[in-house]
Amino acid sequence: MKASKFDLFITVFYIDLFNNRTENMVEGQRVCNESAELDGQTVTSYAFNVFVVSLSILIICGNLLVIISVVYFKQLHTPTNYLILSLAVTDLLVGALVLPFSTILSLSSCWNSSYLLCKMRGLFDILLCASSILNLCCISIDRYYAVCHPLTYKSKMNVRAILAMILVSWALSALLAISITGRGINQGNLRRRCNLFTATKQFSPETIFEFYIPAIIILTIYLKIFMVAKKQARQIQNTVKSEAALSKTENKANITLAIVMGVFLMCWTPFFLSIGFYSMGIVTIPVAAIEGFKWLGWSNSMLNPLVYAFFYRWFRRAFTMIISALLEMLFKLFFVLCCSEVAV
Repeated sequence: MKASKFDLFITVFYIDLFNNRTENMVEGQRVCNESAELDGQTVTSYAFNVFVVSLSILIICGNLLVIISVVYFKQLHTPTNYLILSLAVTDLLVGALVLPFSTILSLSSCWNSSYLLCKMRGLFDILLCASSILNLCCISIDRYYAVCHPLTYKSKMNVRAILAMILVSWALSALLAISITGRGINQGNLRRRCNLFTATKQFSPETIFEFYIPAIIILTIYLKIFMVAKKQARQIQNTVKSEAALSKTENKANITLAIVMGVFLMCWTPFFLSIGFYSMGIVTIPVAAIEGFKWLGWSNSMLNPLVYAFFYRWFRRAFTMIISALLEMLFKLFFVLCCSEVAV
């Protein structure tokens, strides 16, 4: 009798395992089978690996330069740069944590680890991406007071206020991440497919706070900054009587604001619009397209150091000094190794 129960248990176990590895995509889930894993080792997958590794290295190196610069150089110890530091930490963790696990998900048809580990990946994904977007929002608020209220800027945007903004952005991101990823933990289905993104037929209200509200705030603030900068440029023209000064000031404001808004909207708008349309059933969007939009959003973590750091003269100097010191150290190490080999 015990043997028959044991045989029955083994049979049910293998049937369950087989069904788990061959379930098809339902509500945005991709096909999960062994043949897909075998077919995944193609030229496309290797090219995708090269792309992800390159993207991760660029994200980590770029944001690491920003972090070292703000921490090491006292000239960069300003409230505004603390916001840039928080943004750089967030983006660095995106490249170090989110992208590697998401690559495994994209190239593998099945997630062979525990369902809890899958949820942890999703938690870090939403936490860091939301924190990155909210940090951009905080930077736009800081720039608003710097341009539109320069006389009261130092009193309002002090270190305490900046640290409070950073704390609030991280806290809101954590609440959003826990709210979204914690929904399915206690549903009892541990055989669920681990998705690269969260997309259901029900619209997620958290998306409004994660993207749409920050996007509206950023667009509104930068539009106000542009109008004030244009007004100040005209005042300068009336004082100096220089058409060239006006043209140069306005062009610089246009280019900077176009880069800031264009990069942000280009990277994140396609993904959030696609999951919004998908959840409301407005347009049928392939899952692969939504995943591609997600990778585009992650690439914003690579572009942020360029937009918010490389455009500042002190950051450029700091980057030059750090890279020069690193190259000098590597050259000395190479020279010592070569001399030791010659001596032997």
